[in-house]
This record gives sequence, C-alpha cells and structure tokens, in this order.
Amino acid sequence: DNKVKKYAILILISLYACQPADQEQNTSKVEADTSRDINPTTLATGSSERTWTYPETAKVDQSDDYHGTTVADPYRWLEDDVRESTAVADWVEAQNEITFAYLETIPEREKIRERLTSLWDYQKYGVPFREGGKIFYFMNNGLQNQSVLYTQDELGSEPRQVIDPNTFSDDGTVALADVEISPDGRFAAMAIQDGGSDWRTVRVLDIESGEELEDQLEWVKFSNLAWAADSSGFYYSRFPATEEGEEFQSLNKNQKIYFHTTGTSQDADKLAYARDDQPEWLLIPDISEDGRFLIIYSQVGSGGNQMAFLDLSKADTDPVFITSNFENEFAFVGNIDEKLIFRTNLAAPRGRLVAIDSSQPGQENWQELVPESEAVMRGASLAGNSLIAVYLKDAYSQVRQFALDGSAIREIELPGIGSVSGFGGKADGNDSFYAYSSFNSPPTIYRFATDSGESTVFKAAEVDFDPADFVVKQVFYESKDGTRVPMFIAHRQGLQLNADTPALLYGYGGFNIAITPRFSISRLAWMEMGGIFALANIRGGGEYGDEWHKAGTKLKKQNVFDDFIAAAQYLVSERYTRPEKLAVMGGSNGGLLVGAVVNQRPDLFAAALPAVGVMDMLRFHQFTAGRFWTDDYGSADNADEFKALLAYSPYHNLKDGTEYPAVMVTTADTDDRVVPGHSFKYAARLQAAQSGKAPVLIRIETRAGHGSGKPTDMIIQEVADEWAFLADNLELELPESYGAKE
Repeated sequence: DNKVKKYAILILISLYACQPADQEQNTSKVEADTSRDINPTTLATGSSERTWTYPETAKVDQSDDYHGTTVADPYRWLEDDVRESTAVADWVEAQNEITFAYLETIPEREKIRERLTSLWDYQKYGVPFREGGKIFYFMNNGLQNQSVLYTQDELGSEPRQVIDPNTFSDDGTVALADVEISPDGRFAAMAIQDGGSDWRTVRVLDIESGEELEDQLEWVKFSNLAWAADSSGFYYSRFPATEEGEEFQSLNKNQKIYFHTTGTSQDADKLAYARDDQPEWLLIPDISEDGRFLIIYSQVGSGGNQMAFLDLSKADTDPVFITSNFENEFAFVGNIDEKLIFRTNLAAPRGRLVAIDSSQPGQENWQELVPESEAVMRGASLAGNSLIAVYLKDAYSQVRQFALDGSAIREIELPGIGSVSGFGGKADGNDSFYAYSSFNSPPTIYRFATDSGESTVFKAAEVDFDPADFVVKQVFYESKDGTRVPMFIAHRQGLQLNADTPALLYGYGGFNIAITPRFSISRLAWMEMGGIFALANIRGGGEYGDEWHKAGTKLKKQNVFDDFIAAAQYLVSERYTRPEKLAVMGGSNGGLLVGAVVNQRPDLFAAALPAVGVMDMLRFHQFTAGRFWTDDYGSADNADEFKALLAYSPYHNLKDGTEYPAVMVTTADTDDRVVPGHSFKYAARLQAAQSGKAPVLIRIETRAGHGSGKPTDMIIQEVADEWAFLADNLELELPESYGAKE
C-alpha cells in the first residue's frame, strides 16, 4: 500500500546488506590450486543411491588478519561477479549441471510441479489504493509472470488496464518494482527492475493515452517516488553511477534526493537534499498528502533512522530534524495542517503515535496521541479522518481505529488468527482497503468503511483446495535460556502425527522483521504432500517489539540459533517428527540461520534449504548494501563483534569429516542484495567438508536476484525442485490422491 510503502523501503534496505575492512590480505589468483576438493561420492538419498563426482573447486592461498587472528578464505575467488569472471561462470555451470541432473532423478518432481502450477492458477489481487479520484490495484489472472495494474472509476465500475509488465520482456524477468500515481491521476512513475536487481530505471507513463514519456531516470536504488501536489514532478533518490562492471557488487554511497520535472531529462533534475559530509547515509523522500511537507528519512543501518521535514510552502528553508541520532525508528503517518504524525518506538519499545507541531518541533512539545500498548504497533495510517493502527499480538494481527485526537473508536474484527496488510487511504476519504490471509485462508481484500467500521469483501481468492482440510494452531516452547517462544504449526486434517511424519521448520530471526501466519501456495502444497509446516517466531524479529529484536542482535545473535534449535527439539520431543524426517528452511538472514544451526546441530536435521543466505559473516559488509546490516550483526572491524561473528559464521564453521544433512543451497546470479558469492563459497566448502552420503548441492538461478520481481514460472519451478529435494531426502511418499482434482 502506498501510504505505508515508505517504511517498507527502510525494511527492505535493512534486511540484507559495506565499508572495506582494514585487513592484511594475501590474494592469489584462482589458478593457484586446481586440485579436486571432492572425490567421487555415493549420494544416499531415500532408498536409492546415485554416484557422481562433484565439480572440482579450486582453492587459493588467501588469508586475512582480524585483530591478530588469521582466518583462511580459500574460496575467495568465488566472490567475483559471474558476469566478469570466466572461472566463476564455469563453476556455476558445472554446479548447476550436477544439481539439475540430481533433481531429474526424483520421480515426484514433475507431479509436484504440476500440482503447484494448478494451485497457483487463481486470480490474485493487490490491496487497492485511491489516487486522482480513481481506484488502482494489481491483479494476476493466475499464471502471469507479473501482475498487471488496473484502474476503475469507482467501486463496481469496469476495470481498465494501465500497465502490463508482462510486455516488458519475453521471459518475465523485467518487473514493475514500484509505481506511484500522480495526485491528479494523469501520470504513473514506474520503477522498473531488470533480472531481480535492486537497481531501478524510472520511467513515466501518461495514463490516459497509454504512451510513455521520454523521461528515463537511472542509478535509482532504495528510493521512494514522491509526487509533488501539483503533479509537476516527483522526488526520488539516486546514487552516482558505478564503475563499469561493478554495478552488482560495489558499495553504494553518496545517495542524494532530486526533484524530477515530468517531461524533462534526468540531467535537468534539481538537487533537493544531500549530505556530502555523510556519504554513507541513505536519504529517502516522502511527501505529505497535501504536498506541503517533504519528509526525509536518513538511515545508516538496519535499526533506527533520523527523520526530518521541509516545509515546501516556505521559501529558502532548511530541513528540520526531529531526531539527532539513529537509535529509534520513525515512520511518517500523515499530517493535519501543521501537525505531523509519526509512529515511533522512542520511549515505547512496542510503538506509539506522536504528533509534532512543525512550528515547535522540539521533543518537549510532542503530543502523544496513541500510547504504547501490550501489543506491538507495526504500522499506522491516516485515513477517513481517523487513525488506523495495525498491531501484532503473539505474532498475529490486530487492528484498531482511533479518532484524530487519539481516542479509541473500535477494534476492527478480523476473520481469525492471521495477517493483514494495507489500511492506507486518503485523510479526508471515507474508506480504506486491506487484505487478510492465514495459513489455510487465501487472501481476501476488504473495503473498510471508516465511518461505520463495516468491512465488505472487494475481492476474494478462489484456490483449488478446502480450508477445512487443514489445521492451524499456535504453541509456545522454551528456548535454551528459558525464554518463551511462539510457533505456528499447520498440517492436513487427519494427518498421523508421529515420529515418522516429515516436517519443515521455517524461521528468520532478524532485522525487526515479524514473520506472521500468511497464506502461501508453496506451504499449502507441502502440507498437501503430507508434511507438517512449522514457523518459529524466534528472537531477532519484531514479533514482540524492539526488546525482542535487540535480544537477537550482535553479541546476542546466538539466542536466535538457540531459539530455532529449541523449536526443532520441541517438534521432536512432542513426537511431531524425528531428526531423520525434519528439514529446515530460511532465506537471506534466514539462510544464515539455516547455515548456522546445521553447523551447530547437524544431527538434528535430515535436510536443509538455505536460500540467498548471508554465509560469510566476516565480509558481508564489503558488498553492495551490506554495510546497513552491521546494526544487527556487528562488524568484523570490531574485535568483540569479530569474535562473535566468527563463532557462528556458516562458511567458517564447517568442519571436515562431519556428516551433514542433505543441503540444497539456492541463490541467483543477479542478487545484488546478498551477493551470490556468499552461497558459492559456502556450498564449495560444505561439499569439501561433507563426510556422509547426503547430497550437497547448489541451485543457481539466472536472470534473477534476491527474490523481488521473480516471474511466476521461475518461482513454481524453484519451489517444485525444493519440495522434490525434501521428498527425496525425508523419504516422503506422496498421497495416492496427490495432484488429483476434487
């Protein structure tokens, strides 16, 4: 939703992410060692054995000195960009050849893919938003690679197509990453994403004529697009151009905010705000609905942000900072004339709403509108002359509506224990839209009448399954230090729950991200296959506010792994499954999680799916957006933090001669968030260390990035390969009726 997208941008930056470390280096060329790491190996998976030789991976004589500790890095050469290094490209091709040859031997793979395709083929709707007197929303007719933007004049009127990103490329890998409609409804500023990269090219569409203007903005990344009130142009952020060949790996510094006038070239854009004295700051623009205030988010890490505003109604004024540090989070909610409303965790770890008079912005003059509550405030909007706040209670959604003075109006009733998104709207409008879903409840889009509090269905998904056939429950378990941790468990009705049941445990545990019960076709397919799905709400996330988050960061990061291991132990002790039938899965920071717990407890798991993971904890901050993650992880540049990082870094803690579970690493060649070198190095080292017969594979997608913008057909094939890998290694037998239509 456009009203809350600005804070989502900050989350997106913080998830994954470089300032060069000051280390002594002894770098040798890749040709220094061409000996084989892996001998011919018999891979025992399920009841079958397949014999082949892993691709040879060269080692280099590379080591680094960290505060007096020498750390070897023999696979450093795999950090090179696959587009620039023939050696890395050859290695990728050889690894993929082995991986796909293995996957092709799994008889269940095609049946799983067919069922996933069938399940995926339903109409999907995005949360609508109003602009220029019209309603806009995304819709996918089922298997389209990219969702299409539609508009309609009013509720019930005939929708018209505005933008079809499926025309951007033949293979669906060019996506519409963001779109902002001008206040008069005439123009659409389109942020276009190529091959999953975080880089965006911004273009402008005349909505009425359907013609694109000549505007083309480059070197845009981690930016909002904020239209001026008169629709003459928009504010955006951009970086200087990188060196040729460095766009997918180099550090991004010196971001600046510009104003682009519609119909002009990027060269004519006017600098709106910059901090040349702070080259590492991210600067992200937003604008108040009335166009009076330019809001400037400043961020240097994954934690808090500075917040400033600029009164555009006054000439020659400077931005006014309402904070002087990066210790707390602030998100702009809206304004009522000169009063600016923000959501913050300052003096409220679980969040509150405050009002700030633009003429008296000092903290001593702030007015608390909605105080902190037991539940965690995760979002807020100004819609329909009211304030709507979205909360989390034990990791599921609650929504409350308040008057503009902060007095309570009502709690908005939701269909069950699940997750909501949306609740944007116009300040003087009369409605807001939101989506609700849960593990066994497909997304339903509702229109919420802000005056009466009534929710009516706008669009409801129709998926080829019966929700009553599935069970969802929440349990609580104790972690190693006694901390009480929630976990959701979902499975088919009537499934025999015993030590022979295959189970998949998912987690994230970082960056204040809350993992909530949402609908997912891939998880539904897994449960249909006869597997249990478990989601652990471990520390490091935002399920219980800032304190829960901080308890899983830096020197306390081991708490995250302890929580996840304890979740696995709970599933085993309660006889949901046993180690030989238990798999773990996570992506990005969750990929780090999977790598760490597999190293620490290889005996507890039979299979693992680490996706696009941060696997080298000593060098992550030296690539692309990695420097923003030091708030959560710490940095190897700091002696104490280096010691903690080295203790759990997945790449560095693999031990030769260990019998590891079956592992299939997944990554993509255009991932410029968590560069694929993390996964390449980890997979090479794991193949060398593995003493058991379980397979260690890496699946490397081409023309894809960290996940955003990935086309539907690519997603379906990747999930089918993952579930086939688990079925093979957990000895999961598909039900006789699996895949059959009801």
